[in-house]
Amino acid sequence: MHFFNLLAILPVVAGHTLMTTLYVDGENQGDGVCIRQNRDPETATYPIIPLANDAMACGYDGETASSRLCPASQDSTLTFEFREYPDGSSGGSIDESHKGPCAVYMKRVEDATSDNNAAGDGWFKIFSLGYDTSTDQWCTEKLIANDGFLSVKVPTGIQGGPYLVRTELLALHASQDTPPDPQFYVGCAQVFVDGDSDGDVPEGVVIDAGTYDVSMPALVFNIYAEPLALPYPSYGPAIYTPVSSRSGGDGVEVVQAKGLQPAGCILVRDDWCGFEVPSYSDQDGCWASAEECWDQADVCWNTAPPTGSKNCQIWSDKCTNIGDQCDAGNWNGPPNKGEVLTPALKKVGGSLAVFSGGNSSVDSTAGSQTSDSTDSSSDSTTSTSESKADSTSESSSDSSDSTVDTTVNAAADTTVDTADEPTVSSTPSRPGKGHGRCKARRSHKAKA
Repeated sequence: MHFFNLLAILPVVAGHTLMTTLYVDGENQGDGVCIRQNRDPETATYPIIPLANDAMACGYDGETASSRLCPASQDSTLTFEFREYPDGSSGGSIDESHKGPCAVYMKRVEDATSDNNAAGDGWFKIFSLGYDTSTDQWCTEKLIANDGFLSVKVPTGIQGGPYLVRTELLALHASQDTPPDPQFYVGCAQVFVDGDSDGDVPEGVVIDAGTYDVSMPALVFNIYAEPLALPYPSYGPAIYTPVSSRSGGDGVEVVQAKGLQPAGCILVRDDWCGFEVPSYSDQDGCWASAEECWDQADVCWNTAPPTGSKNCQIWSDKCTNIGDQCDAGNWNGPPNKGEVLTPALKKVGGSLAVFSGGNSSVDSTAGSQTSDSTDSSSDSTTSTSESKADSTSESSSDSSDSTVDTTVNAAADTTVDTADEPTVSSTPSRPGKGHGRCKARRSHKAKA
């Protein structure tokens, strides 16, 4: 008798949003593959509560590594899919009321498949978008319009090796409340960027329990004010400026050795792999292989994350077929030995273009940064010495320029001072079940 985790079979209830899937240059890596995600299906889509939380780095369970590390190239397009229902059982990326900015960070780590390396120093920002005045849209509105897909480009010239890539959405629909309730939705993907050993290792900032608090104007911005009190205040470090002179160095090529799909894996479900059972030619061997198949099925069902267990049914069907063949006296097998069972992966459902109106490392080169913000020149240095992000005005995301570019302009800020790495808590607090009822469902009155 085999018992399965009922929560793994039932669809996950939508609450807010979760980054579920990574695409590299448009190629789907698979739901949950190379993704650090909250493993609790009841709270997987909830924001980080409270803000003073080490889960701000990579989300709940973000210190637990995925076993997979997805390969990418310098200048690859990384596309992230966000879902209200992590298993894709229903549509939607994030509720339309959840308006606010987006950002993407990277961090070079020694081993992305090792635990406890998310919270702390080393994070550098490669993309940010707050409010685009040229289109009158928040970044989350652009995300919704693009069917939940957000794309960034890997900066060129960085050191080859393993990286964490952090996505951050900030929903401001309850930020003007008393007490304020800015809602952060963060997650991390694990990628291996090709390149040589002497590539640039950007000076990073700290992201941990001390990074964000409601003293920051950007976190208590009133999206219901008429008119909006633009420009939207920025927060966090300046966009990383690629060091073009280091795009090709004298170092050795860094080669990926960890996090690859295991040899012999014929069915993928995020971190789990199904492996072909032993061949057999008699009754005892047939039933032994059927039992081994079901043992693998038990693990698949009982360890399924919020992104879903649908591939576990494919494996269970394989086990049932082997058992049926044993019953029928067909003792030579297994049937369809070695056949890859992983279903074809869906294509990106939206545009792969980086959202216009924000800031990106792609458009930032050493010595030639530009900004369309009249306020950006006053904050050339972003300090994080107290583990808090700067709250000066956002540059190009709040521009009055009516031209909508297909790419984004870079911030004028280039210098980042980092703090000493603080102690990292291994047990970040989680939201209670009551937070599943989204405040955005109620009516709001504009509060100037």
